Amino acid sequence: MPGWFKKAWYGLASLLSFSSFILIIAALALPHWLSGKILCQTGVDLVNATDPELVKFIGDIYYGLFRGCKVRQCGLGGRQSQFTIFPHLVKELNAGLHVTLLLLLFLALALALVSMGFAILNMIQVPYRAVNGPGGICLWNVLAGGVVALAIASFMTSVKFHDLTERIANFREKLFRFVVVEEQYEESFWICVASASAHATNLVVVAISQIPLPEVQAKIEEATVMAEDILY
Repeated sequence: MPGWFKKAWYGLASLLSFSSFILIIAALALPHWLSGKILCQTGVDLVNATDPELVKFIGDIYYGLFRGCKVRQCGLGGRQSQFTIFPHLVKELNAGLHVTLLLLLFLALALALVSMGFAILNMIQVPYRAVNGPGGICLWNVLAGGVVALAIASFMTSVKFHDLTERIANFREKLFRFVVVEEQYEESFWICVASASAHATNLVVVAISQIPLPEVQAKIEEATVMAEDILY
């Protein structure tokens, strides 16, 4: 049975792993991985718009891994439209990279639960096998954090090198062409970063749990027999 010191740190490790699990679910559910400004290039070319007039042709876009929203500004007011990534839009993107990103996040969900289970196991008892001990907790947290980091890198690759936002903005557009003028990562992206950070923090937590506490030795006081106590 582990001591109270290790129990407390293993409990914290299990909470961090569970929080990572919840964060990944939130990142998957929320359609706010990236937002941006899109310029209606066709409208600008038609009216030969100058810099002060470009504002009338700049719309907004935001999206997640499954759905998003686009506001078109082509000189006649904003027109909002919703879109979903599956099943049609994904064919216009780098489908392999997008599916890989999703698979990595689902794998990270499973690994987060496994790391939480190992932390709870060590909180309840001292495992007989070393692989189930603190080393096992560290291993599963490294795997979970690494998988989340790969998912983040995959998304950044899609945005920077595969023109993800521009492809989404021009999906099913026959008359107008849109150009991305601004992009920024939103809360779902940073939630994933927080999930990976939680697993990195777990490594520190497990390391702290292995610090040996100074043993408190009970001092045995010797009874002093006083002459007054001897009645005989």
